[in-house]
Amino acid sequence: MPGATIMPSPDRGARDARLAAALVEEERAGVRLAIRARLAALAVIAIWVALRATGPARYYYLGIVGGFALLGLGQLVLSRRSGRWPLVAGFLLVLLDMVLLTATLVVPNPLAPEAWPVAMQLRLGNFDFFYIFIGFAVLSFSPSLALWAGLATALAWSAGVLWVLHQPGTFTVLGAALLADVDVEGLTAVLLDPDYVSLEIWIQQVMIALVVGGILALAVARSRRLAVRQAALARERANLARYFSPTRAEALARSDEPVRAVRAQPVAVLFADIVGFTRLCEDLPPEQVIALLRASHRRMAQAVFAHGGTLEKYIGDAVMATFGTPQTSPQDALAALACSRAMIVANAEWNTARRARGLPPARIGIGLHYGRVVLGDIGDERFMEFAVVGDTVNVASRLEGLCRELNAAIVVSDELWRQARQADPEHPALAGFVAGPPHRLKGRSALLPIWTFSPPV
Repeated sequence: MPGATIMPSPDRGARDARLAAALVEEERAGVRLAIRARLAALAVIAIWVALRATGPARYYYLGIVGGFALLGLGQLVLSRRSGRWPLVAGFLLVLLDMVLLTATLVVPNPLAPEAWPVAMQLRLGNFDFFYIFIGFAVLSFSPSLALWAGLATALAWSAGVLWVLHQPGTFTVLGAALLADVDVEGLTAVLLDPDYVSLEIWIQQVMIALVVGGILALAVARSRRLAVRQAALARERANLARYFSPTRAEALARSDEPVRAVRAQPVAVLFADIVGFTRLCEDLPPEQVIALLRASHRRMAQAVFAHGGTLEKYIGDAVMATFGTPQTSPQDALAALACSRAMIVANAEWNTARRARGLPPARIGIGLHYGRVVLGDIGDERFMEFAVVGDTVNVASRLEGLCRELNAAIVVSDELWRQARQADPEHPALAGFVAGPPHRLKGRSALLPIWTFSPPV
């Protein structure tokens, strides 16, 4: 790719920092999304509790809903702040979520009219509610928070099960002891005892919570890597779009063929610059000089991309473009010729606007040649760029210089002219060209037949 170095860009660190900041902001946005979803769910639950629960028990459950809402609001506030301590506090609030949920699931409602054995709280299948909170943590786009949610679930639930085991009347029997010397009736009696706590189920619940948290953390981490990779690909495509036409850049982005492979191939080379640029800018302040260059470069680059060309480089007020890089086609010479005509039209429209503002017109000269060039890396280990070099490039540059001598807008070699006619002898881009006298260019002994074009005044 023209101008692309193999050394790390000075802006790479800044881009990485911006990407890291974007990921952090996505984590915060994810937390805010999760909290909003939680608050919406809690609102629905509060309505459901108000309709279903009766008596004092209703206020107990509404109080728990309010507790979850306050914890969520606390996480929402912390998500808007940066730094180490807000992060730690956010993790603590996630742990408090799991503690409150555990207390809700294992502690009987003290306001309920009838009490039952505490161990029965573990048999209601309510452990599945923890997965909802782990899912909320995944929305944060933070692998560490997803993993922590699984770990906090295991810790809080284990503490709840241990609390139940320490209540009067509850008991447990390890699996091996439960199966030893016990008949089916005895085993059934133990399992159905309302005060029995199964440690096997507790271990299974804890292990699954840890595994689910770990899997979801890996999924989030993989999603982040994919996001980073997509951002890198987007940057690569944006860099390609700086040099190639959009369709060519898209094709290169999808291709596995290396752009940097050193090779020789026929291409059309175009040089265009502002005639009399120094005289045009001698009385202008620096800001207006740069504005003039940008306006001219923008119009020429648009014409290059519109005709499938490659923008090789800007050289002061000049532009070098190639047609046939990185892939050649029978239409390269014709595309270059059509591009030169489009540049003349764009420049004429620009001059109309300049005259309307009382500014002098900016005339451009364009030279084109077709022939073999060498494409490859040049430079040294400190700085390298992908370049197009060879006699064809030199000839195109010198043909552009003939525009002043011949008072022509476009000067093309006979070789490019023949290639363009071969592609489409009736193409409108060929109209208006006249054969000029053969010229002996600097550095070449043979005369070079040329064609010239001058737009009507």
